Amino acid sequence: MNAIVISRLVGALFFGIGGGLASLPIHSFILALWPTYPFEAPVTTIVSVLVFAIVGFLLTPSLTIKPFNLLVRQFKKESPATLLAGIVGLVVGLIVAALLAYPLSLLPDIFGKVLPFVGMILFGYLGVLLFTTRHEDFTAFFRGIGSKRKTSKFGQAFDQERKILVDTSVIIDGRIADIAATGFLQGNLIVPRFVLNELQYVSDSADSLRRARGRRGIEVLSELQQNVDIPVTIVDVEVTDAKEVDDKLISLAKQMEAPILTNDFNLNRIAELQGIKVLNINDLANAVKVILLPGETFLIRVIQEGKEYNQGVGYLDDGTMVVIENGSKLLDKEVQVTVTKILQTSAGRMIFAKPE
Repeated sequence: MNAIVISRLVGALFFGIGGGLASLPIHSFILALWPTYPFEAPVTTIVSVLVFAIVGFLLTPSLTIKPFNLLVRQFKKESPATLLAGIVGLVVGLIVAALLAYPLSLLPDIFGKVLPFVGMILFGYLGVLLFTTRHEDFTAFFRGIGSKRKTSKFGQAFDQERKILVDTSVIIDGRIADIAATGFLQGNLIVPRFVLNELQYVSDSADSLRRARGRRGIEVLSELQQNVDIPVTIVDVEVTDAKEVDDKLISLAKQMEAPILTNDFNLNRIAELQGIKVLNINDLANAVKVILLPGETFLIRVIQEGKEYNQGVGYLDDGTMVVIENGSKLLDKEVQVTVTKILQTSAGRMIFAKPE
């Protein structure tokens, strides 16, 4: 027997009792309107109990279970900080209502009895609304700018209140651990439970390559948690308005007003279309590549032949491909080359050079 059936039975019982207590006033009211009413009071009582019980059976879930479930789902969507702010706002609103209750009770007649109760509901609601919508501003005001900032071992101050949602792809990629170790990544890395579940699913895959990638992601996450300068928090916030992991991340980013750290191209585009800030590891990698101009010279090792005749190929430390004219004869040798042309493609930057 589920909760809805139990609530219906309990509602029918209590409403039926209420109908029995109200049957005599109802009978008197009917006689006043209908002097020739043919039924005695016991018949009215039985009808009243049945009608009230049926109404209770039908309406009780809508008055109890359904609002409760709706409230529970709403609580699961909100972050702990928002829930705490709501409680504080409710307490503040009730305190204000209590201070105004005595002056309002001095008003004449019905106003002095009703307005204190109305004030309690009104100020309680306004307190919750104000503190949940502006809780970050209140936190910054009370704690102060100085208490929010912490100095890392790199001598940099970073904001502990800044939250960054971490996608599964960027954990599996692994470069996030190296970036965090340099001290350039600032803020609190938030790993939702559904991202952790997806990472576990990948690590348990039947495909050996996916399994290895998933296990590497778990090792990277463990390495991140050992970095005392970058807090990593695993949160159990449930997102009920989305099914896919990417959709859940976008929905959670909207609720927390936090950027998403990823290297997934599709997630990057969809999030940007919805006005969410994205921190893309690939964009960062492209931004820090070595800048070379035509005419500059550098030393490189030729490791393989190119696609075209007599070409050789080498790679810079950042992975940039260098195509060397007449380089096929220089395999496994380090040569001084001069940049002749730089080509930017969708796959990255490509440099053309010729030996000195």
